[in-house]
Amino acid sequence: MVVIVTGAIIQSNYYHYSNFVGDNFWTAPIVLIVIGSIIFVVACFGCCGAAKESPCMIITFSIFLALVFLAEIGIGIAGYYKHEELSGILEKGFNKTLDSYATDKGAQEAWNLVQSEMVCCGIKGPEDWEPIYKNDTVPRACCHRMPIGVNKCTREYATTEGCFSKLSSYLGSKSLILAGIGIGLAIVQLIAVLLACCLYGSFRRQYETV
Repeated sequence: MVVIVTGAIIQSNYYHYSNFVGDNFWTAPIVLIVIGSIIFVVACFGCCGAAKESPCMIITFSIFLALVFLAEIGIGIAGYYKHEELSGILEKGFNKTLDSYATDKGAQEAWNLVQSEMVCCGIKGPEDWEPIYKNDTVPRACCHRMPIGVNKCTREYATTEGCFSKLSSYLGSKSLILAGIGIGLAIVQLIAVLLACCLYGSFRRQYETV
């Protein structure tokens, strides 16, 4: 349940930033959900094998759990490397969506969302909107505090901090958390594999004695 819930929360809460980081960045949460579902099925082998004292079911449980362990190690490593590559991926995504902002509705929605949620404006600042917006104006999402009676969002009222640094820091911390969860769960699974192997050996010795 921890694995499934963790993957689901990350996927549902942060997927809307995929316009800037690409869909490949979010494969790890999906893998977590799949692994959590697999663990649920694998756990049945362990429970039934322990209850019935079946060496066959216990060794099957150990093998499947070992495969899950390797997958979780892979998620941890992938999370670490994605964190290292995040700045380059974000820079490319920001430039691409900014260039297509005038004609791409998806890019417009993505920019409005990130500027509203991150309380930021442009890639590095409001001046990034100069090629697209005229007369010193910027997107309405850039202005989070405007004086009463002012209806036009301009650089004067826009947030000065860019979205690149904010989103990079935000997503970077999430990818490290994801890596930590993957490695932490892998350690738990490794202990479970070792205990299952000990239980398997105990069952075998009992049958040989009989």
